Amino acid sequence: MSAASRAASLSADLQSLLLRQLQEEWHTVNQLHFAGVLRAPQLALQESAQFLGRWTSNSRSITLAMSLVLEQPWSVVREVLRHEVAHQYVDEVLHAKGETAHGPAFQHVCRRLGIDATATGMPAAVGPSEEEERVLRRVARLLALAESPNEHEAQAATQQAQKLMLKYNIDLQKMKTKQSYHFRQVGQPRGRHDSWEQVLGGLLTQHFFVEGIWVHVYLPKEARKATVLEISGSQANLEIACYVYDFMVHAAELAWRRFKQERKLPGDKERRRFLVGVMMGYRQKLASQEVQNRQEGLILAKDAALEDYFERRHPRTVSRRGGSTAMTEAFQQGMEAGKKLVLHKGVQENAGNRGRLLT
Repeated sequence: MSAASRAASLSADLQSLLLRQLQEEWHTVNQLHFAGVLRAPQLALQESAQFLGRWTSNSRSITLAMSLVLEQPWSVVREVLRHEVAHQYVDEVLHAKGETAHGPAFQHVCRRLGIDATATGMPAAVGPSEEEERVLRRVARLLALAESPNEHEAQAATQQAQKLMLKYNIDLQKMKTKQSYHFRQVGQPRGRHDSWEQVLGGLLTQHFFVEGIWVHVYLPKEARKATVLEISGSQANLEIACYVYDFMVHAAELAWRRFKQERKLPGDKERRRFLVGVMMGYRQKLASQEVQNRQEGLILAKDAALEDYFERRHPRTVSRRGGSTAMTEAFQQGMEAGKKLVLHKGVQENAGNRGRLLT
C-alpha cells in the first residue's frame, strides 16, 4: 500500500487510538526509566521514508513514522519511542548543548537504561558471532543425530547438545568474556495465554540460559492490547531458546492429536490440560538432566551481566505464577508424553524468522 493510499484509508478514529496508545507508552517510559521528570510532549504520526522517529526540540514533539507503527511489531515501536524519549531527556533535563544528536551524553543515557542508541532507534539486527555460529552448527548436528530411530542414540545426542550449550556458557563465565545481549519475542501476542504457555516460558528461563517476561503490546490493525513472551540473552542462547519454543509447541500439538485419536475424543475439551502435562513432563526431564550435570561438576552461576541487561530493560517487574491444573487422565498422559520427548532438528513450522539453527 502506498503512503497516500494508507494515509487516506487510516481513519481519524484509528489515528486517535494509536496516539492514545503511544501516549500511554510515553508515560510508562517516563515513569520507569526517567523517574517521571519529563513533561509530556506532543505526539504525532507522519508518513515518512526519511525517519522512523524524531524528537523536535522547538515544538516539543515526538513524531513516529506511520509505516513503523502499522507494519512493525509493537516491541519495535516501543524501542523507537524509548530512543526518542532519551533524546528528549538529554535535551530538556541534561541540557547537553554543543553535542551531536547521538553524542556522548545520549550514548551514556542509552547504555545506562538499556536503550538502543543506533541512529534509527530500531533494535539492532545483529547475527551470532563467529564463535556462536560454530557452537550453533555443532548443536544442529547433534539435534540431527537425535532423529535416530534408536531411542538410546537419540536421547544421548540431545543430551550432548544441551550439555554443549551448558559448557559453552560456563566457559564464557570462566573467561569473563564480555557478552552482547539482545531480546526477542516468541509466540503470538494474545489477550489471554494458557497455562501451558506460561509453563513453557518458565522452562526456557530455567534451562536455556535466557531471562523471560510477559510484556504488554498493542496490535494496531486490530486496535486491541495483548501480551507476548519476551526473552533476553546472547544471540546463541536466543537462537536455541526460540527453536526450543517452536519445537515444544509443535511436538505437544502432535502428541495431543495422537492422544485424541487413540481415545476417540469428540472435541478439544482436555487439550489445555494435556499440553500443560507435556510441558511439565519435559521440564521434569530437563531437571533430571540438570541433576546429572551437577554431579559431573557442570554448574552454571547466575549471569550477572544478563540480569543487569534485563533489569535495565524491565525495571520494577512483577513475577507472576500460573494457576493449578486438574490431574485428569489427559494431564497425566501429557506428562508421560513430555518425559519421552527428544529435542531434535526435524521441526520446520514457524521457525523461518527465529534464526538459522535449522538451515
